[in-house]
Amino acid sequence: MPLAKRIIPCLDVDHGKVVKCINFVNPKQAGDPVEMAKRYSDDGADELVFLDITASSEKRDILRGVVEGVAKAISIPFTVGGGIRNVSDARLVLCSGADKVSVNTAAVENPQVITELADVFGRQCVVTAIDARRNRTPCEGKVMVDTAEGKLWFEVVTYGGRKPTGIDALAWAMQAEKLGAGEFLVTSMDKDGTKDGYDIELTRAISERVNVPIIASGGAGIPKHLFDVLTEGKADAALAASIFHYNQYPVPIVKDYLRKMGVTIRQ
Repeated sequence: MPLAKRIIPCLDVDHGKVVKCINFVNPKQAGDPVEMAKRYSDDGADELVFLDITASSEKRDILRGVVEGVAKAISIPFTVGGGIRNVSDARLVLCSGADKVSVNTAAVENPQVITELADVFGRQCVVTAIDARRNRTPCEGKVMVDTAEGKLWFEVVTYGGRKPTGIDALAWAMQAEKLGAGEFLVTSMDKDGTKDGYDIELTRAISERVNVPIIASGGAGIPKHLFDVLTEGKADAALAASIFHYNQYPVPIVKDYLRKMGVTIRQ
């Protein structure tokens, strides 16, 4: 029997409030993180991801009080990311109730932090988040991918999409797995908040090159988009925000649809 796919709502938190962006900019408030987390837990979400989206760019610590509040309100696994730079930051978040930590900017700038976290907490606790966007400029040494738009490569961006790095996302994923990443959260900057579907080609390209689970993020607008990325995109889990935050498609409706389409989904 195939492993069950996971449905994961995401709380992008900016100074204590859940927000929703498009292409990583123009955040609009969507609600209270504790209240929304409880609703998703009660609705049957498999896990929850909490991202403090301005902690890295503002070089500040994550909002510990909000993390504690969310952890007390839910009964499902909970990943926290944003502003986690080292073992000490991760320990604080895990002791506040999180089950896993997600590292992004800090890991790109200091890849060894992935190994340090995996050595202390176990690789099952370490999610490496990769924010990537399409780059159509031919560049020597990059992994060129055949897409519907022609050949291109996927560039890693950091600091919440503010800083292009010149790093190839596929090569980075393979390196991060060797360093100890237990899971990847792959977000398409091009698709983020657009509601016109995930970047299937990005998700599939990474999934085919690593042997740990992939959470696809960025672009969910209708239940079929989740079906597409979990099947054609070869993702192990689908993360979404807009469709859940505004009750367009509550978690039970999405799970029902996926079951009817033949996808193995957790109850």
